Amino acid sequence: MTSILELPEVRERVSRISVADYHLMGEHNESGKRTELIRGIVIEKMSKTALHRRLAMRIYQMIAACLPEGFFVMKEEPLTLQDSEPEPDVSVIAGHEDDFFSRHPASAALVVEVAVSSPALDRANAPLYAEAGVQEYWIVLGREQRVEVYREPAKGQYQQKLVFSRGQALQCGSVPGVTMDLEALFAKPPGVE
Repeated sequence: MTSILELPEVRERVSRISVADYHLMGEHNESGKRTELIRGIVIEKMSKTALHRRLAMRIYQMIAACLPEGFFVMKEEPLTLQDSEPEPDVSVIAGHEDDFFSRHPASAALVVEVAVSSPALDRANAPLYAEAGVQEYWIVLGREQRVEVYREPAKGQYQQKLVFSRGQALQCGSVPGVTMDLEALFAKPPGVE
């Protein structure tokens, strides 16, 4: 069965909303589900697997442990972009948290998305982050135990793509001192098969 949104004549007629209008909607949609705004379209957030939750928490903790002065880390918090308000799994923002007392950050030094069931969507969001000047974008492929790293945003695209695998160390190019031990990230706890 073809999804109705795959039809070009339907996609052209989707009613888009602005970020300002999205802010008026509240945190949940009419059915009580959490949403995010992507390219003017309100999308329900997907439920998270245990693997997704575990990886996102580890990434947050690993980054927070080595974050230099002048940056702060957020977990599942909004970035207000031109036509979108995504809530990445982890974001590292230049500045101090108090700089954003009355507004969300509009860009990031690093955005990390954990992709267990949605790598195509996370890859499709790469231009969104590049347009916003996000200096580095990581897609953590949980099942494959790899990380796709996108760097050098220019003209709405990342100019460099690298892939790191379990057993390697991933050094962030946009936040000094942030290194991710991928063996430790993907390791299972002792006694778990």
